[in-house]
Amino acid sequence: MARKGENIYKRKDGRWEARYVKGHELSGKIKYGFCYGKTYREAKEKVTQAKVANRCQTSVRISCDRKCLSIFCDEWLALRRGEVKESTYVKYTLILEKHVKPKLGKFVPAALHTKVIENFKWELLDVDNLSPKTVKDIMLVLRAVISHAAKQLPGLFPVPEFHYPKIDRKEMRVLSPNEQQRLISYLLSELDDCRFGILLALLTGMRFGELCALRWENVSTQDYTIKICETMQRLRNTDTNAETRTRIWVGNPKSDTSYRIIPMSDSVARLCSKMGRQSPSAYILTGSKEPMEPRTVQYRLEKFARECGLEGIHFHTLRHSFATRCIEVGFELKSLSEILGHANTSITLDRYVHSSLDMKRANMNKLPLLHL
Repeated sequence: MARKGENIYKRKDGRWEARYVKGHELSGKIKYGFCYGKTYREAKEKVTQAKVANRCQTSVRISCDRKCLSIFCDEWLALRRGEVKESTYVKYTLILEKHVKPKLGKFVPAALHTKVIENFKWELLDVDNLSPKTVKDIMLVLRAVISHAAKQLPGLFPVPEFHYPKIDRKEMRVLSPNEQQRLISYLLSELDDCRFGILLALLTGMRFGELCALRWENVSTQDYTIKICETMQRLRNTDTNAETRTRIWVGNPKSDTSYRIIPMSDSVARLCSKMGRQSPSAYILTGSKEPMEPRTVQYRLEKFARECGLEGIHFHTLRHSFATRCIEVGFELKSLSEILGHANTSITLDRYVHSSLDMKRANMNKLPLLHL
């Protein structure tokens, strides 16, 4: 029998067992710890030491155990601030503030088991009507935050299993050779700085943000090259005291491989010589030191496309069309991948190479003839 006020018992095997309160589960159920000794005194000494150690750990961890997910979101975001691009940081901030914290912010991380995560995913898809790609981005950020919390609370809970929504691959709109020539003729008919910039993007495959940030100092009509070293985006203001909801941001390109030199063909170089400005710091799209608002460029491209009878055209259409034309004329894949600024040729093949029916038919006709 245990002595009064103590949970120390002699077991049937002759050992002494001392029990103490180690903590509590999420349900409130007590979790016990156990110490064993050959004598009562040994068991009591061990349990006394265990209680002291547990109190020390608990005093440090008790505040962490009760921290809600919102606090861990802020901690994780602060850690990412110096590791990612400004545009990525803004994306993470919006995901956490708009989706994760309003729906899951009050949960303690240990309560976020797989069923809760699944319900969160389906609410984003079915109630909020977000696309599978957007939901997957949100889930990836949530998993990173929970993993961060699990590291702060070692052994308290495992990172739950995540099931990401399936993303259906949509066929990218690519201009046919006839459509591309129609757009080129339209842009050349009344060539100005903006039309020239759009034409340059179509003939070099540069990204939209890279075009918006491109200055004449990075275009060499002597070397026939274009240096890509900046990109431009309109980002949401994370500063709640800011006067405007969004701001123009100019910074580093998308990735390390996005820093590149694009060689120009003779015809593109002649076009650049014709349009070149005296001021090296002038933007390509405006011919002045003031950039053109990215949304304005988008609107103008849509307007130009409508006026020459093209539908479903946006800036990524130009980039995909450029890649497809290159493949059609037998462009070497590694060179094309580097011109596009891709990390590897797999990205180029999987996402940017679109074979037309005529191209597929031409390849089929390369097969040996059968005498039927």
